[in-house]
Amino acid sequence: MKKRILMLGTGGTIACKHTDGGLSPAITSEELVGYIPDVEEFCEVHTVQVCNVDSTNVTPEHWSMVSRAIEEHYERYDGFVVCHGTDTLAYTAAALSYMIQNSRKPIVITGAQKPIDVENTDARMNLLDSFIYAANDGSRDVNIVFDGKVIVGTRAKKERAKSYNAFSSINFPYPAVIQDQRVIRYIPPEDYKGGVQFFHEMNNSIYVLKLIPGQNPDILEYVFDKYQCIVIESFGVGGIPEYLVTKFYEVMKDWESRGKLAIVATQVVKEGSNMMVYEVGKKVKQDFDLLETYDMTLEATITKAMWLMARKHDGYEEMKREFYRMINHDIMGNGQA
Repeated sequence: MKKRILMLGTGGTIACKHTDGGLSPAITSEELVGYIPDVEEFCEVHTVQVCNVDSTNVTPEHWSMVSRAIEEHYERYDGFVVCHGTDTLAYTAAALSYMIQNSRKPIVITGAQKPIDVENTDARMNLLDSFIYAANDGSRDVNIVFDGKVIVGTRAKKERAKSYNAFSSINFPYPAVIQDQRVIRYIPPEDYKGGVQFFHEMNNSIYVLKLIPGQNPDILEYVFDKYQCIVIESFGVGGIPEYLVTKFYEVMKDWESRGKLAIVATQVVKEGSNMMVYEVGKKVKQDFDLLETYDMTLEATITKAMWLMARKHDGYEEMKREFYRMINHDIMGNGQA
């Protein structure tokens, strides 16, 4: 029997039409499937329109709409394909990796750099490949299918604004590719313990502070007071510059007493952080037991923190363990063994 796959439409370039104001999502999920008649060879497709927005406008509320829709239909389908705009697709893929865990059914996210109804679009191939992957027996959990590649949901980053190979897998190999309508798998599927888990709440009280040389330290007091979690995009393998240290120690002492989170990331995309290498990172991390991202993507870091903050925890140590717990291959070199 053919697999039953549910496609969830959310808008994005793949569903856009030209208007006087520019490209705008207008094509429904049912209409999208009509552009790939070959899909009938691989699976039985049903559709639902969750929303129809430019992905620039996507918020955690939209992630919750998608996760709730998948939970509502989870028992009736063998897999899911989410059509999404590319600009925030990596954030959505990471977010759904935390909101839907231990899924033995595939949740595939895809999109396109050009609308599906134009000539020379990448949309038709991406969409058909997504259904082929979703209908494959070895597929499970949250993954992106784009330009013939499968990317783990927590490892994607959009690195090209226009090219068809828009997404790269960061610090993790491609688990599979789709060639000639066949899935070629390089990494065996995860063997999960326990059933699927759904989470629908995210706490977006988070700010990403990108460090720049000579930054005014006054910014620390403002953002540390206003948000529950700060992700500091530092330089290299991670550290706090001397010109920020005094103010950083001042605000961190207050932050610790208020149970807030500080996470140090790196502006370098590949190979990750290690704050214990240089003095500018080691002392700060030891003094405050800071979280750091190691080989995580920024998208995964942000959405994992949102997911963690929306849940109840028994103190900082439990939240720390949860942050470093690997979910959908999101963190490997965490030094916590």
